[in-house]
Amino acid sequence: MEWFEDAKLGIFIHWGIYSVDGISESWSFFNNYINHDNYIKQLDGFTAKNYKPKEWAKLIKQAGAKYTVITTKHHDGISLWNTKADKAITTVKDAAAKQDVITPFVQAIQQEGLHTGLYYSLPDWSHPYYDVFTRARKRYELAKEPNRWNHYVEYYQKQLSELSQQYKPELIWFDGDWEHSAEEWKAKETLALLRKHNPNIIINSRLNHHGDYETPEQGIPVTRPETKFWELCYTMNDSWGYQPFDKKYKSPNMIIRTLVDCISMGGNLLLDIGPKADGSIPEEQMNILKRLGRWTNKHASAIYGTRAGIPFENYQGKSALSKDGKTLYLYVYEQKSQLQLKGLLNTALPEFSVVGDAASKVTATAADAAIQLDLTKVNFDQDVTVLALKFKDKVQWQAPQEKEASLENVLNNKHIGSALNQIASTLHVGKNIFDHSGLTLDGMETKLPTGNLTNPAVLDWVKKNAEALYETGKGLPEGHYEGLSALSKDRQTLYLFVEGTPTGPIALKGIKNGIARIRVVGEGSMINHEIFNKLYWSSIPGIVYIQAPKERLDKNMTVIAVLLDSPLALHREKVGAIENNL
Repeated sequence: MEWFEDAKLGIFIHWGIYSVDGISESWSFFNNYINHDNYIKQLDGFTAKNYKPKEWAKLIKQAGAKYTVITTKHHDGISLWNTKADKAITTVKDAAAKQDVITPFVQAIQQEGLHTGLYYSLPDWSHPYYDVFTRARKRYELAKEPNRWNHYVEYYQKQLSELSQQYKPELIWFDGDWEHSAEEWKAKETLALLRKHNPNIIINSRLNHHGDYETPEQGIPVTRPETKFWELCYTMNDSWGYQPFDKKYKSPNMIIRTLVDCISMGGNLLLDIGPKADGSIPEEQMNILKRLGRWTNKHASAIYGTRAGIPFENYQGKSALSKDGKTLYLYVYEQKSQLQLKGLLNTALPEFSVVGDAASKVTATAADAAIQLDLTKVNFDQDVTVLALKFKDKVQWQAPQEKEASLENVLNNKHIGSALNQIASTLHVGKNIFDHSGLTLDGMETKLPTGNLTNPAVLDWVKKNAEALYETGKGLPEGHYEGLSALSKDRQTLYLFVEGTPTGPIALKGIKNGIARIRVVGEGSMINHEIFNKLYWSSIPGIVYIQAPKERLDKNMTVIAVLLDSPLALHREKVGAIENNL
């Protein structure tokens, strides 16, 4: 599993006859959105006339991917190579393309030095030997026709032998295992068959628990998956295959931060593209891959070969560690003047650098078991800036021993950035230093303990943002938001503390509630949000992306209020495969 764990980024390719009409792969006829006869007619439009596999391979490599997984056969049963299996439908003999499109692609990626992954659907809803046909119809019952089922098992195992012998894949990406038990699939025998061809073959989790790694689908996990190896499979818009009317593309910034999210939790991102029927890649998808490549090439040392980072309580952001554990990478989503590390046990200060930018400088001071980093001389990346902290020994940490902050000390703090971080940090962990302090809900007529030493800038900020400080409680647990937060007494308003100027939209994960409105605290501006990856058949909440207008941001710290339609409810469960695409 070593190459897989080091790879961090792969490209998924969903290509098939469904790209002709631009409809859902396989599911469109399974759900009777189109009947099977009309679905199969798309074979006549699958030309691959502009298919340039070498250019695909170069683009994938330039994007920073280390491996790729292409659909050899989806649930619709259309095989994209010249299979000799009984009664198979293929692009070689049945489609307008009249060609095997897998072979030249595998050759191209192997020439580029990329690892070879092949997607293979266990079901085949078009095959006469398979029992399931559509949601409403079955061909037969297994118990009544066991020989017919055995013929299907022979069929799919023959195809896997062909793929193994012809392409020597390093990874098989199964799908559709939910339709039958491991015993019915003869999963144990299938795994032995694959390992006979390649003892080091990697199998994903979708062979009924006979795989090597987990494959959460579409929903970015809020907490790190329990398994050591995992990979998020993820679309650029809401569709796996090419669908011309699906324009809900995530921005390159969102995709880059999704990759960072996976890296910080020790996982991989398998990012999907859906080529057109002629073999060309949609322009929107090419642009995302190129922008992703800009970032991955600049920050390669902070991506490949890394391992999961340190807890949020030690660094209020995303992080990763080098394989030897001696370099700590901090991913910074905002342009800001400072950041803080807490609870590190290493005694000596590390060497600091900004990955991919030798001209930037970071200075640091250590005090009270914390490291304060000065970022005023950093040239921030347009998407995510990465700081490298190189220690002499392995990075070690413990839960930070927070000093009890007093309201008086906070108000008297000469450094407003430090003071506001103290305020946000104490609220985040459920210690409200403003309780019974004389602060009012609107900040007017307050009777706070001020004096000659009070920092007027801190006092003004407190009054302006009083709503977020008055009787608020503990914020979101780790994983839902990349910063500090607090929650109103009725648990229906989330307050997000935003430092500096974000390089992209603010993201919230795992919020089950509907959102009534979002605004900037203290000055009333209503701001927009979009929800991505909320698939209607899935119980997993989508990601809320909030567009914070730069002209309305507080120069020190902005507070964003998110009004929910009910008391806060969080999704922290395991993210699995989607088994029901109605």
